Amino acid sequence: MRVAHFDCFSGISGDMVLGAVIDAGVPADAVRAALDSLGLPITLEVERVKRNGIAGTKATVTAPDQEEYRFLPDVEAIISKGSLTDRQRNTALAIFRKLATAEAAVHGMPVERVHFHEVGALDSIADIVGAAVGLDLLGVDAFTARSVPPGSGTVKCAHGLMPVPAPATAELLKGIPLASSAVKGELTTPTGAAILATVVTAFTDSPAMTVERVGWGAGTKDFLEQPNLLRLLVGTAPPPGGSHPPPAEETDTVVVLETNLDDVPAEVIGYATERLLAAGALDVFAVPVLMKKNRPGVLLTVLSAVEAAGELEAILFRETGTFGVRRTEARRAKLRREAVTVETPWGPVKAKRGWRDGFEVLTPEYEDCARVARERGVSLREVYAAVRAGS
Repeated sequence: MRVAHFDCFSGISGDMVLGAVIDAGVPADAVRAALDSLGLPITLEVERVKRNGIAGTKATVTAPDQEEYRFLPDVEAIISKGSLTDRQRNTALAIFRKLATAEAAVHGMPVERVHFHEVGALDSIADIVGAAVGLDLLGVDAFTARSVPPGSGTVKCAHGLMPVPAPATAELLKGIPLASSAVKGELTTPTGAAILATVVTAFTDSPAMTVERVGWGAGTKDFLEQPNLLRLLVGTAPPPGGSHPPPAEETDTVVVLETNLDDVPAEVIGYATERLLAAGALDVFAVPVLMKKNRPGVLLTVLSAVEAAGELEAILFRETGTFGVRRTEARRAKLRREAVTVETPWGPVKAKRGWRDGFEVLTPEYEDCARVARERGVSLREVYAAVRAGS
């Protein structure tokens, strides 16, 4: 089994990934051709540089400054029109979906309404698409990574001076082992964290592999403490148990918030549900129950990430007037997942693909399917069927 390992001892960013894959042997012209197909006013420059005496490849995308923000559908439209393979396109779209989900959690709004700041700029779009193309052209079956140093101190971003890791980066690093660093500043960017969260299936500081190629991707800054480089190891590894690839699976810990309500109007419960979802709840659902003294009521349940539980609990108290909220932690097994775009007779439609141990499902995204059904005058069931058939 062919594998690639991100040895991100000095953090990771989009341009460092792009430089590392080119340094590991991916032709720069192949990446340029993919970027040119996007129809954007961008150019890719590749040069050999040294960071603290270690040579590496610096990939730099130049593009004109643009002040307007882009929303996720804008970025997806740009990527979808490029001449990319399905795997390259889906990887790039999945990375941006990860970024949008993180920003949505930070700002408490739906994913489609998030406007990208730095990562929506032309050079950032090129970094992500170029990285997706380069990672695909490595021709590996799986990606691993070591523990990730986010850096320390503060970083200046669109929202002002923030502690490292920046809010969106912290969201993206959930479930990823972190490492400390003596460097003051941002080592891991949101783009770098999103790439890891999208493609890496296992985190280990000492991968069991036979190294064939080593790529060094250089960052922009030059640190005194260490070389500002991303090392990419490419080679082979024996799959666990023989000839089959390792099972792709995910687990995490969630907080379950519950409260029983027997004196709250349905409209209040509906509004509370909207506020909870907008604040980043993973799921909210209500079940009719029979409470003490035979009073009909509602069991309102919220699934939350551990770090968001306090805010969501406060919303429950404020919006429902409940006298108590039960809080428990649960271990959750999940399918690995990615956002995909499926071609249908009425154009591209978004869907979500999940897989685990050889089992795979594809779920059409309701909002996008409903939009197509309304615009094209077809039934929602037809759009759903076309998405599943086109997968």
